[in-house]
Amino acid sequence: MNLKSEIVAVHLLNDFSGSPLVFSQALEGLQAAGHSITIYTSSNKAGFLDNVQGERISFPYKFFKSPIIRLFAFIGSQIALFFMLLRYWRKPIIIYINTILPFGAALAGFIMRKKVVYHLHESYIKPRILKSFLKRVASLTANDVIYVSNYLSESEYLCGVKSQIIFNALPDEFVSNASSFNYHPVTQNNFMVLMVCSLKEYKGINEFLELAKRHPSLKFEMVVNANQVEVDSWINNRNVPGNLIIHLAQKNLHNFYCRASLVVNLTNPELCIETFGMTILEAMCYGIPVIAPPVGGPAELVIDGENGYQVDVRNADKLDYLITSLAQHPNECVQLSRRAKATSTHFSSALLKQKITDVINAYN
Repeated sequence: MNLKSEIVAVHLLNDFSGSPLVFSQALEGLQAAGHSITIYTSSNKAGFLDNVQGERISFPYKFFKSPIIRLFAFIGSQIALFFMLLRYWRKPIIIYINTILPFGAALAGFIMRKKVVYHLHESYIKPRILKSFLKRVASLTANDVIYVSNYLSESEYLCGVKSQIIFNALPDEFVSNASSFNYHPVTQNNFMVLMVCSLKEYKGINEFLELAKRHPSLKFEMVVNANQVEVDSWINNRNVPGNLIIHLAQKNLHNFYCRASLVVNLTNPELCIETFGMTILEAMCYGIPVIAPPVGGPAELVIDGENGYQVDVRNADKLDYLITSLAQHPNECVQLSRRAKATSTHFSSALLKQKITDVINAYN
């Protein structure tokens, strides 16, 4: 029997955002293929990686609001991670790194001459000097790189490193829950606009707030990957209208999608370009029409006028027009819903797991 290599999986901040969700699926697929998994991640937050079976080892990292403190915390965590992984010097392992951030693991793998596989999700990293450093480390240490979209592959290409594009997918459980929901025509009286995002200005949270103010007859809900203190700090001195409800981070978004008429992604392309758009795919899986940025990964999911609309958040007039139009024309929503649902079926969790397992097994 051919023994499968042990996988040392590394992710910086375990939470309920898109990258650990996809990473957890990949690890489940590798386990099903016979690999043992040891996960290195932060200890201070709950997240999707909690659902993955296998040994869990924590390294010290906490997200701080202050950029300077956050940078020092990040560097300290990577120094600690580097020395923690040296324990595998004499063991046959493959280091599988989620996002470009955990450079300590990559350098440890390089020093120990282990195979290093990166799974890249992001392009938005500040400051630029940090991003440049992280890309240099990845170029030096990686044996293989997985990109989650064509846009990311083109914009963050690592010269000389073997690579492939493997699109994100939704867990089978999520798809099963969504399949029980039937999107139905809506009227202006109960039309609800939903946005699920991080509590970051580049995600369009301020624009979403203003959108709710401009459409007082509609309902708006925002689910943010943040705690109550962070939310309270953001809404301080802001006039939050009565038709906008803000929710904290959620592990299960089923109820939110079930009452949503429209899901929007308002990331500002001037500040950040999305590399995929997991909430867009989630909404499509529920058959919910979407509005998304016209660039980056979202533009690979949303066909303008077919399964949703591509709108730059800076074009407030077009955004207002489309939302008003959709609220007044339920038949159009139903047509968009049908096509969105069909689009979501092309992003299979089984296919994602198989492709990533093939990448890893190539080094077994």
